[in-house]
Amino acid sequence: MEKKTYYITTPIYYPSGKLHIGHSYTTVAADAMARYKRLKGYDVMFLTGTDEHGQKIQRKAEEKGISPQQYVDEIVAGIKELWKLMKITNDRFIRTTDTQHKDVVQKIFKRLYDQGDIYKSEYEGWYCTPCESFWTKTQLVDGKCPDCGREVELTKEESYFFRLSKYQDRLIKHIEENPDFIQPVSRQNEMLNNFLRPGLEDLCVSRTSFKWGIPVSFDEKHVIYVWIDALSNYITALNYMTNDESDYKKYWPADVHLVGKEIVRFHTIIWPAMLMALGEPLPKQIYGHGWLLLEGGKMSKSKGNVVDPVILVNKYGLDSIRYFLLRDMPFGSDGIFSNEALINRINSDLANDLGNLVSRTVAMIDKYFGGKIPAEREAGDYDQDLVNTVMQAPSKTEELLEKLQFNNALTEIWKAISRTNKYIDETMPWVLAKDEKNSPRLAQVMYNLAESLRIISIIIEPFMPETPEKIRHQLGLTDKKLTEWDAAKTWGIYPTGIAVNKGEVIFPRIELKKEMEELEQITAAKESEKPMNKAHAVSQPEKALESEASEKNAALVTIEDFAKLDLRVAKVLEAEKVEGADKLLKLKLELGSETRQVVSGIAKHYEPKDIIGKQVILIANLKPVKLKGIESQGMILAASDDTKLLLATLDGEINSGAKVK
Repeated sequence: MEKKTYYITTPIYYPSGKLHIGHSYTTVAADAMARYKRLKGYDVMFLTGTDEHGQKIQRKAEEKGISPQQYVDEIVAGIKELWKLMKITNDRFIRTTDTQHKDVVQKIFKRLYDQGDIYKSEYEGWYCTPCESFWTKTQLVDGKCPDCGREVELTKEESYFFRLSKYQDRLIKHIEENPDFIQPVSRQNEMLNNFLRPGLEDLCVSRTSFKWGIPVSFDEKHVIYVWIDALSNYITALNYMTNDESDYKKYWPADVHLVGKEIVRFHTIIWPAMLMALGEPLPKQIYGHGWLLLEGGKMSKSKGNVVDPVILVNKYGLDSIRYFLLRDMPFGSDGIFSNEALINRINSDLANDLGNLVSRTVAMIDKYFGGKIPAEREAGDYDQDLVNTVMQAPSKTEELLEKLQFNNALTEIWKAISRTNKYIDETMPWVLAKDEKNSPRLAQVMYNLAESLRIISIIIEPFMPETPEKIRHQLGLTDKKLTEWDAAKTWGIYPTGIAVNKGEVIFPRIELKKEMEELEQITAAKESEKPMNKAHAVSQPEKALESEASEKNAALVTIEDFAKLDLRVAKVLEAEKVEGADKLLKLKLELGSETRQVVSGIAKHYEPKDIIGKQVILIANLKPVKLKGIESQGMILAASDDTKLLLATLDGEINSGAKVK
């Protein structure tokens, strides 16, 4: 019998900079679904990738003095490494710069043009480069982009248009007849009431004002605009319009497109209309999830939180991060991320509940029975209630995962974990162990704990890829048949007589106060080392991941803004490495009649002895901060690129303390 197929996609990511933990949210959710479906026996196709064309990419590459292809190649390599670190099991990774993708997009554009669904005209309107979106004047909010709040440009150019308005009524009918097509329901109502029913305008689908894109095959001064280019990836990745369309025929239509709420409109209106025009089936569902927020602001506006997924995974482990992302945020709604919430969740759910349950169970089996549960057992009070609770978890997990309710599924699993912990308190194995005649009863209690953990190790596997194997190793489970998905639905198959293996604590408890201080130092040190192709401060960092908007606005300052900085010449009197921080130096600076202590992230570029006596530029009126517990009174200036860092110094001698103007 042929396997059922399951095709799940994430949006293809725009390589405009370093990914933060918020970008991992969608991909981790998609990966959990892909893992779950594979465990259920499905033939899964999980697609992710990168959307690499557009005016914004071209401008960023020009600023760096490199080609757009070089620019995206560097960033895409980092994205792939991140997905590897997060153990994302995507089957394919598509880039819109792939040759096959470009060829097929040109074919799609030509077919739509030949059949009259694309026509040439002239576009005049407002364009937001960061969002790659066109807006009418009435759609602007205070004269700015309604999506991101940034400045827009008035654009007038010859363009090709897609007859989006032609498919308005068909789209409304499809959505009304297929209530699961757009989820959650709030997104469906938004699309119908805010866009479709008020009326659609035809869509600009080519540009002539920049060149970084796929050329229109029959009119090469035009490049194909992002939505026909990027959205087509879901079928070009399946070899649509090639000599071998077997994958397209096998997996399309997609079972679900997971997208952020800010791009629901493009996926539920433009993309389905394109497919209707091509005569192809529509995806079964588009699910628009919420944003991962930081203290009420979008993830790109961090206030002191470490949001670098590489740091977080290396510090707390992959499964802790994946668990937090899927457990704390209802998938259709916005969620709040903070390092404190992450640590509290690790301590309460993973260390106290699951980790402690594994450690106690294995330790008691080892202590009371030499590591092997005997065959002679005796049932007693509380057994059946435990069995009932644990055995409900697999079916409830399935039911909730089918609805993409990751946090609710994990809540059900943790009910089973909590009930198993409670069972230990109810049965009090330490009391039973005092009398040898209780040995059969004690053996049953140990067996029930081990069997509960066997089942729990199976149903957490979609969410946490590393922890199940750690649990199974400690339980001595080596037979793969006992840990298949369907094996979670049968109670009592944990084998008698196998030896447990006492191991390390799976999730050590974290001391919150100490950890928060360390994270603050990591944020400070990392930001201070951030390479930039311009002069920048390297000792006292901003506690923020700046959005592109703030970077753009920061490019222009008034003379009054500049005058607020007290820049002084300082002479380095002493320098030493900071213990436990290979990137930091502690400097003693002469500033006229006073001395200052500054901690600077230059240790990888300068030996202490090499900078003693140098005159450097100090921002002297910054509020002091502590790095690695050492107070830093200001910051020194340097310039860096990807290969080296050089201190900003003078071309001659001048008295220390002199003002820089």
